[in-house]
Amino acid sequence: MDYFPLFMDIRQRPCLIVGGGDVALRKARVLKEAGAFIRIVAQQVSDELKELLNSPEHQIYERGFCQNDLDDAFVVIAATDQQATNQLVAESAKQKNLIVNVVDSPADSNAIMPAIVDRSPVIAAFSTGGKAPVLARMLREKLESLLPSRYGSLATLAGRYRSRVIERFDSINDRRRFWETIFSGTAAEAALNGDEEGAERQIETQLANQKKQKTGEVYLVGAGPGDPDLLTFRALRLMQQADVVLYDRLVSEPIRALCRRDAEYIYVGKKCAKHIKPQPEINDLLVEQAKMGKRVLRLKGGDPFIFGRGGEELESLARENIPFQVVPGITAASGCASYAGIPLTHRDHAQSVRFVTGHEQNNGCSLDWQSLSKPNQTLVFYMGLLKLGHICDQLITHGCSARTPAALIEKGTTSQQRVITADLSTLPSLVKEKEIRSPALIIIGGVVELQASLNWKKFTNSSSEI
Repeated sequence: MDYFPLFMDIRQRPCLIVGGGDVALRKARVLKEAGAFIRIVAQQVSDELKELLNSPEHQIYERGFCQNDLDDAFVVIAATDQQATNQLVAESAKQKNLIVNVVDSPADSNAIMPAIVDRSPVIAAFSTGGKAPVLARMLREKLESLLPSRYGSLATLAGRYRSRVIERFDSINDRRRFWETIFSGTAAEAALNGDEEGAERQIETQLANQKKQKTGEVYLVGAGPGDPDLLTFRALRLMQQADVVLYDRLVSEPIRALCRRDAEYIYVGKKCAKHIKPQPEINDLLVEQAKMGKRVLRLKGGDPFIFGRGGEELESLARENIPFQVVPGITAASGCASYAGIPLTHRDHAQSVRFVTGHEQNNGCSLDWQSLSKPNQTLVFYMGLLKLGHICDQLITHGCSARTPAALIEKGTTSQQRVITADLSTLPSLVKEKEIRSPALIIIGGVVELQASLNWKKFTNSSSEI
């Protein structure tokens, strides 16, 4: 984060603008709308600027900048067409620990002016850190078209009921659910259509009828293989409203950042031979949190129903009559194969695909290697990195050619993705040489031959490692 976003109250605060042309005029309009007392210092001041600030609370001085102009200033904007003057204003303001913005010069500023969408009291602001102001403006235009003009009225109406809602509901979770019902229901529709009386009637009805939540709900959400762009819209919506988040090792930080910032986060990750929390404890924790009335997000890498033990977790919830939802995610086989340029099925190479776990089951059952060694299919091994050599040996022993194409994808769909292609006889030694770390996915079959020509994510220039 290059800049910390902060909304400030500058009503009746003295704000200095050094400059008197069109740029200064634009900045003065924004500051005036926010209620600032504006002081203009410039050798020449445009008639438009004089007309805009033609009231006793504002001051205009047609002269050069001097150090005393900074006295009592809360915000300083340098908006002249002279670089030396702008730099002098910036340096002087910084010496006094003032907030200063130099127009079109982020390097000289300690604050920047964002592109603003004003639906007061709802305010949205976009910034690119001064790197692409046109992009910020375009983003603002998009949001302008998405936010109805009466959103500010809706927020003002909600503000009038805030204290009553706090009195009605002791729990912050209950209050949050109440407002989510209001903002997504008929009360909001009425307010956005200009029917404020109708909106108030709806809020009064909801206050009278809304029951305090006794039992929460669990959202079992697949986070996909790593790239946040692969999340579903429904997953994002539930991630934003959960009170507590239980996440595993395969959920990337960029995906966690899309959850509600004030939610409680509990790490329950697992990796081979090391479990932060055993599965039964995770099951119990889901039940415990939901019984406290919380909305619990169980965030899993990939898809929760494909080697994610999601079914076991839901069984424990069902036994306790706790409501739950399931949001599927893009499983690692699909996501990683796509990003590596390996189709899982192909008319000339594979008429079926099988998802296989690289872990042996607790009851000692081994895999059906004879069946896995049949031709014209694609094998995808999850969690098979540590047993890669064993997997390749067993497939060769049970009939696969040692030249069968094979690939390993490390950290698939992320910017750290690596793809290693070889065959069953050479892949284990090549993977060891490259020092691959989990998460990693293994794909075996003729479809791997297509990777060189179908790869659309060029991570490196190596012929055997992408």
